[in-house]
Amino acid sequence: MADESGIGPQAGAMAVSRRALLFGASVLAALPWGAGSQAQPAPKPTKPPSAPKGQAVIGYSQEITVLHPLMPANEVDQGVWWNLFSPLWALDQAGKFVPVLAKEVPTVANGGISADGLVWKVTLREGVKWHDGRDFSAEDVRFTFDLIRNPQFRTRSRSGFSLLEDVKTEGDTISWRMKEPFAPFLSFLAWTFIVPRHLLDGAADPNATPFQANPVGTGPFKFVERKTGSHVLLAANTAYFGEGPYLERLVFRYVPDLNAMFTQFRTGEIDYIGLQGIPPHHYAEAKTLKNVAVHLCPRASVENLTLNLAHPALKEKVVRQALYLGLDKNAIIEALYYGLPLPASSFMPPQNWAFNDALPRHVHDPAKARAILDAAGWKPGPDGVRVKDGVRLAFTNSTTTGNPTREQAQQLLVQDWAKIGAEMTIKNMPAAVLWAKFWAESQFDSLMTNTTYTVASDPDVMHRFGGKSIPLKAGTGSNVSQYENPKVDSLLAKGIAVTDIAQRAETYREAQALILDDLPMLPIFQSVQVEGTKAGLVGFANNVNALSNAWNAGSWYWA
Repeated sequence: MADESGIGPQAGAMAVSRRALLFGASVLAALPWGAGSQAQPAPKPTKPPSAPKGQAVIGYSQEITVLHPLMPANEVDQGVWWNLFSPLWALDQAGKFVPVLAKEVPTVANGGISADGLVWKVTLREGVKWHDGRDFSAEDVRFTFDLIRNPQFRTRSRSGFSLLEDVKTEGDTISWRMKEPFAPFLSFLAWTFIVPRHLLDGAADPNATPFQANPVGTGPFKFVERKTGSHVLLAANTAYFGEGPYLERLVFRYVPDLNAMFTQFRTGEIDYIGLQGIPPHHYAEAKTLKNVAVHLCPRASVENLTLNLAHPALKEKVVRQALYLGLDKNAIIEALYYGLPLPASSFMPPQNWAFNDALPRHVHDPAKARAILDAAGWKPGPDGVRVKDGVRLAFTNSTTTGNPTREQAQQLLVQDWAKIGAEMTIKNMPAAVLWAKFWAESQFDSLMTNTTYTVASDPDVMHRFGGKSIPLKAGTGSNVSQYENPKVDSLLAKGIAVTDIAQRAETYREAQALILDDLPMLPIFQSVQVEGTKAGLVGFANNVNALSNAWNAGSWYWA
């Protein structure tokens, strides 16, 4: 879960300017797992070629620099990883676990996970080959786990891996014991790519190996070259164990200027424009182009207002509820964001397997907001700002400077809340200042941010909403709202310990309802990314559970 700041147990994307945040500049393997949301119809499915044919050029505005799939990187790097490497299992666009290197996803029902969640056993596919022709084995999985746990190795995340003990391999099976139940580990492994032991074992420095410049995986494409400032080229892995690949080559082209990249997309030089995607000011034009398909791709991040519950006015629940009633989400979405984002009712995206679709939908009702404030003793003062027991219903709101769209949204909020007797003052600052002590030590009254609360689409949000995750009190965690609800704490603890997915989903649905009622954060909208593909490209699929929509390029082909 990460803010746009990159703060959190697993770092997310850094803040970006203007309307790029709308399109989720935040953030699975090569199986044809579904289709994306689109503004124009996709090409009609046809039979894929019997052998790899043609190429697809993917346009990214950031350069791919990290080819080792276990090291810190960003979304563009992960777009390559999904095609070079394979995890044990992955999450499809519906949030379902799908086996990749494993024969099946372990569960309590199939005996892969013990009833107490401590013992795990995974049986691997047979006949899988590394790109250099060597056999893939359970020893590669064990080595990957050991490398992640190696304190000398600079890895993306060790979450859950520190709990592993008694890791054993026998034939095509790997098993381990957890020191304590940790259900999110299933999701974390969906983002863990397995690396080859025979190329990395024994390295004097695990952070500096030839593998980083010449990676070898088990995915649908093989590495060919990376040219600095230009591109990364992959070629079809004809020995791939899964379906596909159907393309001979996959080119990840680096075009730093978004306008130039759109021009190349419009003229047909780029087949897929991804991640930051189609710039907002080109969206209307893109929809009129006859040779492309425009895809509206919901992402996992949520535009929200994070409230500091230690504030003398905001600590009162009725005040937070009144602010939510007084918030006109649709005005922000329509006036500033082209009407594209989806109004949010939770910190969790609707595509997540634990989303509570029974949550009440937001209603903009300033009259009701005024009524509940009146009933709670918040009376309008001479200047129209409500007062109770000497406390004015006044607070500041902060976001990073240099984001004109956010600043306009703040102005709309000032107007919305003035109508119910609340005074909001804008107090913006540079990202380096906001995301330092101001955020970590809860020095703010309220924040407007774009936040991804989940990690690898797992619904565990203990670090965000757990009472023991308040940085000022615990020295760790991301609960900067200083939100405390013992019942929510109990549910979040249960969600980590229970291994049954259905039980976990029900637990997190209940937690979402409580958090929506308490409102430590006010959800505004789910981010939507606008991407485009050339007409005739079959197989593109938006996946909110992946950080790149190149996740399934092994299933792409030309009609």
